[in-house]
Amino acid sequence: MSILRLALDWTPNVNHSGFFAAQHFGWFEEAGITVEIQHPGTDHYLHSPAKKVELGLADLALCPFESLLSYRTKSEPLPLLAVAAVLQTDLSSIVVLANSGITRPAQLDGKTYASYKARYEDAQVSCLVRNDGGKGDLALQYPNRLGIWNTLLSGEADATWIFDNWEGVQAQLAGIELRHFRMADYGIPYGYSPVLATTEAILNTHKEALQAFLATSARGFAWAAAHPEEMAQMLLPLVPQADQNLAMLTTAQNATSPHYVHDKGWGFMEMERVHSYLAWLAAEGLESTNFDVSALFTNALLPETR
Repeated sequence: MSILRLALDWTPNVNHSGFFAAQHFGWFEEAGITVEIQHPGTDHYLHSPAKKVELGLADLALCPFESLLSYRTKSEPLPLLAVAAVLQTDLSSIVVLANSGITRPAQLDGKTYASYKARYEDAQVSCLVRNDGGKGDLALQYPNRLGIWNTLLSGEADATWIFDNWEGVQAQLAGIELRHFRMADYGIPYGYSPVLATTEAILNTHKEALQAFLATSARGFAWAAAHPEEMAQMLLPLVPQADQNLAMLTTAQNATSPHYVHDKGWGFMEMERVHSYLAWLAAEGLESTNFDVSALFTNALLPETR
């Protein structure tokens, strides 16, 4: 029985449903693998998921696509590559409270932005503001990552980046009206987020286990997409106590389920989408490395493409 350690990018939520469905039904074990699921709620984000892979604490990490670039351009590079996209649609946005008086990104000049301090994040948000006619001058804050959402609700920050299918749903059901600014609406071709990433070394030594993991995860996400209400019930005891609200989970799952599976199957990543994002980073002067796009991700381990 092979063991794979998966580091999630956040506490359990609807973006992770397929992994938990596969674990719940025993499908990983049927495929000959034991999957240990880690999440930052247990260590308060002491290490990012990609860092855990670098330190040998995990074999797979959920992270934004830009983490691959960040780790490949370190002084001691780590050759991370993506082996699957969890979502086919960018379900994230920069948000402000609707009662803030901010109606467009240009008005974020001089406002406080609560940042996750991710590679390119601050520059991307600044570009969003500039593309709407602003200067892109933000007052940046770097709160505890797991508490960033609360800084917006408490008024400590004017804007932050959220998943519309999670924090956005929480706000909706709590009667908190948000205003959303999406990257694609302002000329920014944002890439896949989150992706499943591993290293070339792990891929080479655990290829069969990774193939089994991805095939089983695809089965889990297909089940979650087809059974959103049952998936919400399954998530109820797994999410943090503050999120244990079945109505919220059901709404969030219904909002997410249509975005798991590409017409070529779960996890598939399009070359053109990755290339467009990298070309945008280069055009904005955010990345000077000439990456071989095909070295950054592979669809070859996915069951539909093998």
